[in-house]
Amino acid sequence: MQEAMINRAKQLLADGAVNRVIGWKRGEFAYDITPAVFETAEELEKEFVYDDFTAANVSKYLVKESKKEGKILAFLKPCDTYSFNQLTKEHRVVRENVYIVGIPGGPKLDAEKIKAKGITGILGVKNENYTLKIDTVYGEEIMPFYEAILDKCATCKSKKHVVYDELMGEEGDVLDSNRFDMVEKLENMTAQERFDFWRDQLSKCIRCNACRNVCPACTCEKCVFDNPNSGVENKAPADSFEENMFHIIRAFHVAGRCTDCGECSRVCPQNIPLHLLNRKFIKDINSLYGEYQAGEDTTSRAPLNDYKQDDCEASIVHERGVE
Repeated sequence: MQEAMINRAKQLLADGAVNRVIGWKRGEFAYDITPAVFETAEELEKEFVYDDFTAANVSKYLVKESKKEGKILAFLKPCDTYSFNQLTKEHRVVRENVYIVGIPGGPKLDAEKIKAKGITGILGVKNENYTLKIDTVYGEEIMPFYEAILDKCATCKSKKHVVYDELMGEEGDVLDSNRFDMVEKLENMTAQERFDFWRDQLSKCIRCNACRNVCPACTCEKCVFDNPNSGVENKAPADSFEENMFHIIRAFHVAGRCTDCGECSRVCPQNIPLHLLNRKFIKDINSLYGEYQAGEDTTSRAPLNDYKQDDCEASIVHERGVE
């Protein structure tokens, strides 16, 4: 797939259909894959990579890239297309300035799960019949593929692209996902057990802002947490509640707009399951207002941005004296 993607990108550049490409490149380590913009065929040949570690969602980068001169080619996985659609709906990307090539998605690998097995000095990883053969400075290691899958891929909601200009590979389907299983487990806890769970998790927060910076739903020009008058500007955990404030407020800000791409948890250096906060809101919205998937289209109104007389909050619906 990587070679086919590079060849297609080079062709579109040569034809003048696009003047740059957003994809991924490898960093210092084999598993250190980051989004990158390529402007020449030479750059693509030298640095472009698409493998089991290319999990990053590039949609948010298109907020700025789509406003630049010329057209950009974006390789989007199925989960990325939901984020792109949501950004289009919110007028945060310029759709006509992006040429989307839909590509197969995961499951992608989590380097931290590999390291948790005591495997270090990773030089490269090969997936052979769902068995990982890991080349390290100390020799070859082997582990089952499914034990190293990213959490967001293990509970994938869809293998289907919701937007693209052309498609590479076979199209998938919307999945019957078990992504709400952990949310239901938390719901079944006592109030004290839930409080203890989240206090334990959120107390790990170092306020690096990685979750906010990577989130496709966080695109405000000025974030409330960057406001010096807010009282919570870029602070590390300073008391028993501040780190909770940051994550709870952020979850409220993206409620109804979060596509459940899982990037917040993927980039968290403290391994906090931040996606569970968002999934709780998604589950509640589905229960109270009917099934709704953010980013599924670019025209429908989100339940929290709409109002109907038969909405669930019956206590605030007054008699209007009309049939």
